[in-house]
Amino acid sequence: MATCFFSFPNSFPSKPKSHKRPIHSSSLTSQSQKTHLLNLISDQERGLRTQSDPQKLSQIIQAIDDLGSIGRDTVTTGSSLSATWRLLWTTEKEQLYIIKNAPFFGTKAGDVLQVIDVENKTLNNVITFPPDGVFFVRSTIEVASSQRVNFRFTSAVLRGKNWEFPLPPFGQGWFETVYLDDDIRVVKDIRQDYLIVERAPYTWKE
Repeated sequence: MATCFFSFPNSFPSKPKSHKRPIHSSSLTSQSQKTHLLNLISDQERGLRTQSDPQKLSQIIQAIDDLGSIGRDTVTTGSSLSATWRLLWTTEKEQLYIIKNAPFFGTKAGDVLQVIDVENKTLNNVITFPPDGVFFVRSTIEVASSQRVNFRFTSAVLRGKNWEFPLPPFGQGWFETVYLDDDIRVVKDIRQDYLIVERAPYTWKE
C-alpha cells in the first residue's frame, strides 16, 4: 500500500503529535507472504502430498520466490542460522521416501531435523524414528556468502536403542537460505530442491 503525504495550510490548528511507532509496509508484506506460504504447506504432509499435485507445487514455489525476494538483501548465514530446525515441507525425494516408507520397517518417521552450528562449522541432517531410532548425516560447513553455505558430508549413522551402524560419507554441495526470521527458514539448494523449516522447541544432540 502506497503512503500518501498531505500538506495542510498554516491556518489549520496543530494536532497533538502521535507517539505510536510507524508500521513499515515491508514488515507487513513479509508477514503476509509468510502466512500465505505456511497456509499453502499446512496440509501437505511435509511434502508427500505435493509430489502428486503439480499445481500446488507451483503455488508453493511461487510463494517461496515471493518471500525470497523480500529477503534478498538480508544476511542469513550469521549466528541466527545456528539452531535445531524442524522440517515443515520439502521437495527432497530422499527424505520424503524415508518418511513415506518408514511404516514398512515397523516404525514411523518422527521429527526431521537440520541441526546447524555456524561457529563450529557443523551440520547434522536427522530423521528420528520414535522412540529410540535415528538416522543422521554429519557435515562440515563453510559460509560462502551472505546467504550461501557450502557443505560436505563426512559420515552417516543409523542408530537404534542398543546398536549403531556407521555409513560412509557421500557428497557435497551448497544451500541458500533465502528467508530467515525468528520462526522459520526457507532454503533452496544445489539440486533446485526446496526446504521450509521451523525452529524446533528443543535442541537435538547426538
